[in-house]
Amino acid sequence: NSHLYLATLPPDSSPKQNAILLGALIFSKIEIFIKIRYSLGIRLANPGLIAAQEKRFNQSGIMNNIKKLNIKLFADGADLAGIKEIAANPLVKGFTTNPTLMRKAGVVDYKTFALDAMRLTGDRPISFEVFADDFNEMEKQALEIARWGGNIYVKIPVTNTKGESSHALIERLSRAGVKLNVTALLTLDQVRSVTEFLAAETPAVISVFAGRIADTGRDPIPLMAEAVRIMKARPKAELIWASPRELLNVFQADSVGCHIITATNDILKKLSLVGKNLDEYSLDTVKMFYNDAMAAGYSIVT
Repeated sequence: NSHLYLATLPPDSSPKQNAILLGALIFSKIEIFIKIRYSLGIRLANPGLIAAQEKRFNQSGIMNNIKKLNIKLFADGADLAGIKEIAANPLVKGFTTNPTLMRKAGVVDYKTFALDAMRLTGDRPISFEVFADDFNEMEKQALEIARWGGNIYVKIPVTNTKGESSHALIERLSRAGVKLNVTALLTLDQVRSVTEFLAAETPAVISVFAGRIADTGRDPIPLMAEAVRIMKARPKAELIWASPRELLNVFQADSVGCHIITATNDILKKLSLVGKNLDEYSLDTVKMFYNDAMAAGYSIVT
């Protein structure tokens, strides 16, 4: 068996990396093997390569000029004040919402909220999600939402709450010309099947929740890179890196060719930090701790 799997080792692997990979096989930890191979890869064996990649990344100008990113930045939220604020940023190319964010923002009337949000965002793409669990009712909601504006992408969950696939509904709506945002995907099998059921002539996006994948201890980068490759079968479909956890995810998503990343205002506001001198940032942090301690009036008897 070791000889069988040896054929899958990368040709540029060092003896040290091969030993790590084969050690995982010997102990029959195939899942660990896969994770080491794809998540850590050459990084374990060649620290010098990390420095070289870091140098190329800094020299590319991306860290010093956010406008050079190929990925499109979308804002994720349902607070109208926040939407208005972030909509003024020309770097933001679209918007996403979901029922959880809407409930958190205190939205009461779905359609009123949607129309108000569209007035704030102009003609940029914006996604609104169905909330029915029955596919027939989902379809009715999707068709109604699509009528509210030509820039709307209707969010359809990849399954209903019973785990039943939305494929048939996705196919019907996409063939009918409804622009879809198929949401809540976390696996490559889901990406493959959804891509297959999208109509080639209708624009669509697929939202893979990379942040939730990372929450489970898995590295989402290899999965997202493969999702980009799979979706080339539908040139009018774009991949969204959903649920990012930090600003670094923007650069990670861009590096694998992801088309869109949607992030909350808290993350997008950190764009001003891109390229910031780390010594200055360190000093700012020390000052923050000091100023907060003084403002709080803390004292220690010495």
